[in-house]
Amino acid sequence: MKAYYFLFAVLIAFGCKNTEKPKEEKKKPNILFLAVDDLRPEIGAYGSEIAITPNIDALAADGLLFNKAYCQEPICSPSRASLMTGARPETINVIENFTYFRDANPDIITLAQHFKNNGYETTHTGKIYHKPGFADLNLSWSRKPAYDKMTVEKSKTPGGYALPENQAFSKKATEEVIAKYGKNAPRNGLGKGPAYEKADVPDYFYEDGYNAELAIATLKDMQEKNPDKPFFLGMGMKKPHLNWMAPKKYWDMYDPAKIKLAEQTEGPENGAAMGLHPSFELRARYGIPKKGPIDDEMARTLKHAYLACISYVDAQIGKMIDALDEAGLRDNTIIMLWSDHGWHLGDMGIWGKATNYEIATRVPLIVWTPDMAKEVRGNKTDALVELVDMYPTLCDLAEIDLPEHLEGKSFKTLLSKPNTPWKKAAFSQFPNPALREWAANPLSQGMRETYFGPLIEEVEERIKKQQGDKWDRSLFENNVMGYAMRTERYRIIIWKDYKNPESEPLFVELFDHQNDPTETKNVAKENPEVVKTLITQFNKGWKGSLPN
Repeated sequence: MKAYYFLFAVLIAFGCKNTEKPKEEKKKPNILFLAVDDLRPEIGAYGSEIAITPNIDALAADGLLFNKAYCQEPICSPSRASLMTGARPETINVIENFTYFRDANPDIITLAQHFKNNGYETTHTGKIYHKPGFADLNLSWSRKPAYDKMTVEKSKTPGGYALPENQAFSKKATEEVIAKYGKNAPRNGLGKGPAYEKADVPDYFYEDGYNAELAIATLKDMQEKNPDKPFFLGMGMKKPHLNWMAPKKYWDMYDPAKIKLAEQTEGPENGAAMGLHPSFELRARYGIPKKGPIDDEMARTLKHAYLACISYVDAQIGKMIDALDEAGLRDNTIIMLWSDHGWHLGDMGIWGKATNYEIATRVPLIVWTPDMAKEVRGNKTDALVELVDMYPTLCDLAEIDLPEHLEGKSFKTLLSKPNTPWKKAAFSQFPNPALREWAANPLSQGMRETYFGPLIEEVEERIKKQQGDKWDRSLFENNVMGYAMRTERYRIIIWKDYKNPESEPLFVELFDHQNDPTETKNVAKENPEVVKTLITQFNKGWKGSLPN
C-alpha cells in the first residue's frame, strides 16, 4: 500500500512539472550607436554656454554623461578602427588615415561583427568607420540600409555644396591639383572648396540629414521584416567635420555678436615645438589665409559655422531617438553617443584636430539604458574612460561573451555606480603633428610644393632649435610619436621614436590640470619626480592602469 501511495505522489509531481510554462528567454537589448565626427564637448550638457543642443542635452539628462572620456588617437581612421576593433592603434597597426584596418588585421572581430555573430541584425548609415571603402561591409554588417524605402534623393553636387558658386570653386580646385599631383592629391589634403556654407535647403540635402532619414527608414524596415530580432544600428554624423555645411535655419539660431573666441591663442609655454601644427586642414580650404593668424572676424564666422553644424547634427539625433520612441523600442534599446576626437577652434592658436592635448583627445560620451537607476539618470561621472572601452561595455550590457583580443575595460559598473574608483589613466597618441599631414600620413610632395611649404619650413626650424643635436629629419618626420597619458591630475606627453620603444624620450611635456586645466604651461622641468613617477606608470602600459 505504501508503494502505491509513493508511486502516486511521484506521478503527481511529474505531472505538475510538465504543466509548468517554459520560462521566456530574455530578449537581447537593441543597440543604437550614435557617432559624431570631430565633435569636442561643445554641448550644453557639457557646459557650453552657447551651443544649442537640446536633443543631446535631453539624452544626457536621462542617462549618464562621461566627463573624462578620451580617444586613442585624435584622427578619424585610427580612432574609429581602434574603437570598432576594441584594440589600440599600434596593436592594429593603424596610426594614419590610409591603412585599412582589415588589410592589417584580416581576422580581427569587430564590434558590429561580434554582435552579428551573436544573433543581431547589424546595419549602419553614414560614418561609423573612416570612409565607405573602410566600412567592412562583408563582415561587420548583416544587411544594407533601406535605400529602397527612401522618399528623398541623395544630393550628388560637387563637394556636397548647395550653392552653385561653391560647387564651382570645389570642382575647379580639385581638377587643378589632380592635373598637377595626380589622382591622390585630394586625398592628401589639397584642392578643397570653401570651409563653410549656409543655404536655405532641407535637412536631407546635406549628407547628415539624408543619413538620418535613411537610418529611420532602416529601423522601420527591420521592424516590419523581423521584429523579434535584436538590432545593432549605427548612425554616423559627418558634421561638424569640415566642410562646415548646414541649412541656414541652424546658422540663424546663433547671434554672431555672442560667439566668444578662444582666449588661449598661444601654444603652451615651454611646450614641444612639434606639439602643434600650422592648421593644415583648415588652410587647405578655399578662402582661408594660407599663412599668418586667422583674424577675429573670420574666426567668429568659422566658430559660427561649427556651432551651426553641431545644432544640425543634434536635430538629426533627435529625429532618430523620436523614431525609436514612436516604434515602441526605447524600453529595450541601449543608446550610446560618442565622438571620435576633439577639435581646436583657435585654441592654442590652431584650428583642427591632430594634437596630443586635452582639447583634441577629450570627447563627448553619453550612455542611456532602459534599466538605469533613477538616482543615476542625469548624473555625470569623472571616471577616466577610453573609446576602446565601448566594445566590452556593450558586450557586457547585452550579456555577450567578450573576445580575447580586446584592450579596453567594460565600464558597465559605472552605469550603476558612477563614483566607483576606476582607471588610473587614459592613453592617446599622435605622430609628430608639425611634420605630418592632418591625416597623420607623411608629408606629400604636393604639400611641400604648395603654399604649405613655407609653413612646414617654419615649424621645422622651431623643432631644430629646440632639439639641437637630436634633430634628424627622417626620425622626426617618420618615427616620432607623441604618447599622451591622462591621469586624474596630470597629462604627460612623451615624445619618442615609436619604432624603438626602449629609446629615451626626445622631449616630455607635463600639464597640471589641478592648477592649469587649459594646459598653458609645460611644467616638466619644475617637477622631475612627478615626471619620473608618471613615466614609470606609462611604461606599465594600459594594463597597469586598469581599476583594481
